[in-house]
Amino acid sequence: MCDGQSSEQQSAALSQKAGDRLVTRLSWVVLLEWMGAGVVLPLLPLYLRQHGISPGFVGVTMASFYLAGLCFQYPAGRLVDRIGRRPMLIGGLVLYGLASLAYLLPTSAALFLTLRFAQGAASGAVEVAALALVSSAIPDERRGRASARIYAGQFIGIFVGPVVGAAVGVNHMGLLFTSTAVACTVAAIPVFASREIKAHDHDHGDREGPLASVVVNRAMMGAISIGVTLGLATGVYEACWSLLMEARGASQLQIGLSWTIFSLPYIFLIRATGWMADHFDRRIMAIGGVSMSMTMFLLWPHIGTPNLMVGLNAVESVAYCLIMPAVQSILTEGRSKTELGRVQGIYATANTAAITVSAVAAGFLFGIAPWVPFTLTVPLGASAALTAAVLWRTIPGKVRAAS
Repeated sequence: MCDGQSSEQQSAALSQKAGDRLVTRLSWVVLLEWMGAGVVLPLLPLYLRQHGISPGFVGVTMASFYLAGLCFQYPAGRLVDRIGRRPMLIGGLVLYGLASLAYLLPTSAALFLTLRFAQGAASGAVEVAALALVSSAIPDERRGRASARIYAGQFIGIFVGPVVGAAVGVNHMGLLFTSTAVACTVAAIPVFASREIKAHDHDHGDREGPLASVVVNRAMMGAISIGVTLGLATGVYEACWSLLMEARGASQLQIGLSWTIFSLPYIFLIRATGWMADHFDRRIMAIGGVSMSMTMFLLWPHIGTPNLMVGLNAVESVAYCLIMPAVQSILTEGRSKTELGRVQGIYATANTAAITVSAVAAGFLFGIAPWVPFTLTVPLGASAALTAAVLWRTIPGKVRAAS
């Protein structure tokens, strides 16, 4: 009896170590991809303007990244369930790298738009495949921490990349595009070489027969409701945050610093909130995080001191840290491994659609008055939190213990 229990414990410990190695490798994959993307992101609009692209078409080109995600994240999820997560990871990284190199070619406005669209599709495929692989490989009771590590890699890349890009400068964009392609190539190496990633990519479903339908349940609908709220808030920030700070008299340094401060809690807190999602009531974490975020949205138009806005920006980031691993845990708990790609694709599509619509609408609303987009987001966020609370009232708040 004791020997049997000891053998089971050893097997579980080995399985957990293999899962940890898989998550570590995927975290590095995501970090390298987002760091490569981040080095060009702040300077890409300037680069496009230098090549004679009109300001209006620059905006369309940058927005095409999100439009591609909106169009391709669910199809990417279907392909993940059909052909596997590993091929989609490799394909997404290769496509992103090739599109980055193609910026060096003699190009037109239409080709710039096409390349940015291709990068958005590739990025969406990598995100869906990585989260589906984590959900497949990691048991429910450790999934919050695992998804948090993926998000940590993403935001470390977002934090480091723009700093490197700013140091190199727009006059050396060729070097930055090449660096992005190299980063994507290096990121693909663990996907090729990792035994853990190969081992967990054998259960991607029946290649021949039709895929079983995705089960749409209360947990999934509540998670999507919260994901839409995150998208609405993100769209407002992307379109209006810098404009709001400028209207309050902030310098360019303060505006840049505010984005850096926003990234810091992700780096230092997201793994802690991932642990919380595995041990505490995930519903309270997600709904509480939305409540924190909407409180800040009410306050932003009434704060007139740029330095205070920079400091309080971290509070909004903490709210996101609470929400994201909790939602991932609820979204994927108890799911069949052959539907995880489509589940992640549906969630990502809803989130990206909200970002796209919100960013477009927020720009127009800001023109009416700076407070309008922020204040109007609050009832929408509150409605989504209430919807999730109603949908989630019968699902377990804490992760079910492993049998």
